Amino acid sequence: MRTLKNEKALVLFSGGQDSAACLMTALDTYGEVTTIGFDYGQRHKTELDVRKSFLSELTALFPDKSRHLGEDYVFDLTALARAGENALTTEKNIVTGEDGLPNTFVPGRNLMFFTQAAAFAYTRGIKYLIGGMCETDYSGYPDCRDDTLKALQVALNLGMQANFVIQTPLMRVNKPETWEMIDHWGGEKAVDLVVKQTHSCYKGERKILHIWGYGCGDCPACHLRAKGFEAFQKKLN
Repeated sequence: MRTLKNEKALVLFSGGQDSAACLMTALDTYGEVTTIGFDYGQRHKTELDVRKSFLSELTALFPDKSRHLGEDYVFDLTALARAGENALTTEKNIVTGEDGLPNTFVPGRNLMFFTQAAAFAYTRGIKYLIGGMCETDYSGYPDCRDDTLKALQVALNLGMQANFVIQTPLMRVNKPETWEMIDHWGGEKAVDLVVKQTHSCYKGERKILHIWGYGCGDCPACHLRAKGFEAFQKKLN
């Protein structure tokens, strides 16, 4: 990603590994970076809880790199949870449906995230909207696809008569490569920060610290993260 030091960016920061990597990349790219998170009625609030501690540790450990980091905001989108039941907003077992999608898919989630982010960015003169969606080692969510987000960018710009650019730095990046990005950005300290201060477990389990981070160790998100970290370490060795 080229350097855009005269531009502002808004990072959709969930508190998870992928959005943390995107935030780090944005801090090296843009002159002013704001973060935004969403309470969409998750079955647990762990990701939201760790956001503040991650941002605090980030600025303490990397004061020079984070000097462009601005305010953090959390918006209420709990209407998503009321729209329909799924395994991320209710206490359901994680299974794959007849349509081939896991029931961790929250319909419209990323569409609403970017729409809310764009409305917020519009009033603040922010052009770049950054999210951690990808099409590599993911669950097949249709709102993570590059085509979806390109179409959404067109719709947002038409609907707001704006010139937003949706950036997805991880779109073609797998989990080992994501860890490499983090390592390249801040070395072992950055890797350790993401391991200990982010959360990507679907079940919100934060009692056990694995080598790859906190989590239940059983859900698809934990499996993916563990496998990616193992491959990353093998590359280092």
